[in-house]
Amino acid sequence: MADKLRSESDSTLFTLDQARSDLMEVDASIRACLTWDYGERDNRIWRLYQKNKNSQWNADTDINWDYDVRFGASLTDEFSAGMATFVVDHESPVPKERLNEFRWQYQAWMVSQFLHGEQGALVTTARLVETVPDMESKVYAASQVADEARHVEAYARYIDEKLGESYPINPGLKALLRDLLAESEWDIVYLGMQVVVEGLALAATRLAGSGFGDPIITSITKMIARDEARHVGFGSVALAGLYDGMTSAELDQREKFLLEAIHLMSRRFLLKEVWERMDLDVEKGIRFARTDPMMFGYRQLLFQQVIHLLRQLGLLTPKLRDLFLSENLARPEAFRSAA
Repeated sequence: MADKLRSESDSTLFTLDQARSDLMEVDASIRACLTWDYGERDNRIWRLYQKNKNSQWNADTDINWDYDVRFGASLTDEFSAGMATFVVDHESPVPKERLNEFRWQYQAWMVSQFLHGEQGALVTTARLVETVPDMESKVYAASQVADEARHVEAYARYIDEKLGESYPINPGLKALLRDLLAESEWDIVYLGMQVVVEGLALAATRLAGSGFGDPIITSITKMIARDEARHVGFGSVALAGLYDGMTSAELDQREKFLLEAIHLMSRRFLLKEVWERMDLDVEKGIRFARTDPMMFGYRQLLFQQVIHLLRQLGLLTPKLRDLFLSENLARPEAFRSAA
């Protein structure tokens, strides 16, 4: 009997260990905040909250899931013309005969990263409900949590039912989410999620809406992009003026965080995982993704929104400008108006 119990216990421990391998656990020390100020609200955040309530959609009924997506099938001109066009370059590591395969893998990688990012937004925005000091930000963040849950639902269903192919979370995104979940300052969580991650997500979903390979994911990304626009607006409004009165030490802390966050996100778009899965030359693929004009043009389009938001908040420091330029995330003219 003892041997049987020991065997069952070992089996249980093995199962728990297996389950934990799919989790990312982060210890955090945060300050929860409640406010007793329930007065009448008439400001931009409250109006965003009202708009959010009226803009909810249902992934079950507002998305037509009937289209037959067959992963790996030849893409028609209708759905492939704007998709991953950068790989037709003569310097591309993708052989012409594998172009269709790459487009499907690229789509699976993109949607997987969208999904992981939405779960990150789900958890960090829930954290904001607990930590922000004012009621209007709490209720808006709560409504955004519902948005993020819907985004997770839609992307996960698409991957599970339509693609049948997924990718693990990109190491850069994983590292940033770990930093955010361990962060005790609520405004830094705002900066990481509402400004950097959501700013990139807004641009990426807008571009993906016209560049993916079937009408289901096109519809999902277009609907999510509308939500992301409100989320970015929330971060911008909530943080407006906050940094005017901070000390140089406090501002240095925010700058250091942003430098790391932007560096991590710039690494995210080198497609290392795709080159590996297709058994292509990984070093050549990363070099191509880093230097190809269409690829760094794409990254510049993504980071335009982040640069705009940092400028609005008064956080676009010389060090950050230098990083954007050195990582090919912006052209010099993007900063001339801020000089």
